[in-house]
Amino acid sequence: MGRDKAVLPWGGATLLDHAIARLRAVCREVRVLSGGERRYADRGMPVDVDAIADGGPLAALAAALTVAAPRSVLLLGVDMPFVTVPLLVHLLDAAGGADAAVPVLAAGAEPLCAVYGATCGGAVQEALAAGSRKMTSFWPRVRVRRLDEGELGRFGPLDRLFRNVNDPSEYEAALAASDPVRTDNP
Repeated sequence: MGRDKAVLPWGGATLLDHAIARLRAVCREVRVLSGGERRYADRGMPVDVDAIADGGPLAALAAALTVAAPRSVLLLGVDMPFVTVPLLVHLLDAAGGADAAVPVLAAGAEPLCAVYGATCGGAVQEALAAGSRKMTSFWPRVRVRRLDEGELGRFGPLDRLFRNVNDPSEYEAALAASDPVRTDNP
């Protein structure tokens, strides 16, 4: 992207603020995972820094699981502005009986819009210690509930719900496609 996606404007605020609002609608505690350096303290909530430098999202998951233990965590990437509150509620509900609940579409998994139980912590730490940075690297050691397209389709068009904003053209296209009036996606 060339700049910090979290602070890009979105609906009168930023992508980070938009993610926080949706998480607050379904979680009693919201924390910001800021990568390798403490950022976003101005949001008035706890900020957690990765314990492993350059560990990517897997290190962020490890930090989240450590701080939240023994509770589960719900991750939502700031670059996923079309994920709805009802979908987040469904993810939380779907996690019962599994160590993780992750949308898995034909195009691949969406591990940054998922629920991970405390039971994933050891497997995540082992993957990091082995040098892995892939969010799915620890899955063989835990019970993952894979939510497929048939289950997720009721929440809206999947290409919109899981649309990522990874470069300037995707961001501009997402802005053009956004509907700031919708109340189910604060």
